[in-house]
Amino acid sequence: MKKIIAIANQKGGVGKTTTAVNLATALAALRKKTLLVDLDPQGNASTSLGVAYTDRFPGVYEFITGEYPANTIYRQTFIPNLFIVPSSPDLAGAEIELVGMKNRERQLMEKMKELDFDYILIDCPPALGLLTLNALTASHSVLIPLQCEYFALEGLSQLKKTIQLVKAYYNPSLYIQGIVLTMYDGRNALNNAVVEDARTHMGDLVYKTIIPRNIKVSEAPSHGKPVLIYDMKSAGAQAYIRLASEVIRQERRKNYAA
Repeated sequence: MKKIIAIANQKGGVGKTTTAVNLATALAALRKKTLLVDLDPQGNASTSLGVAYTDRFPGVYEFITGEYPANTIYRQTFIPNLFIVPSSPDLAGAEIELVGMKNRERQLMEKMKELDFDYILIDCPPALGLLTLNALTASHSVLIPLQCEYFALEGLSQLKKTIQLVKAYYNPSLYIQGIVLTMYDGRNALNNAVVEDARTHMGDLVYKTIIPRNIKVSEAPSHGKPVLIYDMKSAGAQAYIRLASEVIRQERRKNYAA
């Protein structure tokens, strides 16, 4: 049974796309058939997986609007077990078009029913608009990247309110999969304080794995590769492998309890 996870944070620059790309790659490396849906009009997830601009049609815009069958839109990446629905340039106007559609918040959810994967990760835009609402309505859970900085927890409270509203009106089974702390520098006292605050206020929702601030993670997208391919031995790559293992163990415990 497929698991759909929205990777969301309305604040930009928190490592959201980096987490989406590298978690998807790590899940694929662990032999899980994985699909990454690039729902961000910036298309950074597509770029990070080496998808050329000329190879992004049909893309996620055509996926949402139903112009093409779902199985003709996703494509295999150069990584075994990892597929992508790329972000096409037309996606920038999709939010405006969605406003006039019937059941506008459920367009993505309907298309997801046609897909067969172990994991589907949705890289949401850094905003709480209709695209993100579609992602939250279509997903089983939300994974939240949280940068280790001063205002991080303040933004988290706003996102939690949005998730509660989506639960109340559109997707009652939606829950927070977990919170992953990103861009961590152990030499920085403020970073350590944010980690402590997050664990105090959010408890077990915060993953044990922390993604470090790492030059290889920053360099990898410019080479069209996830950091796990660019430099698997780097601290950033190893952290994402540990995060993927945590997510899988989480699901096993949940299924066992059920």
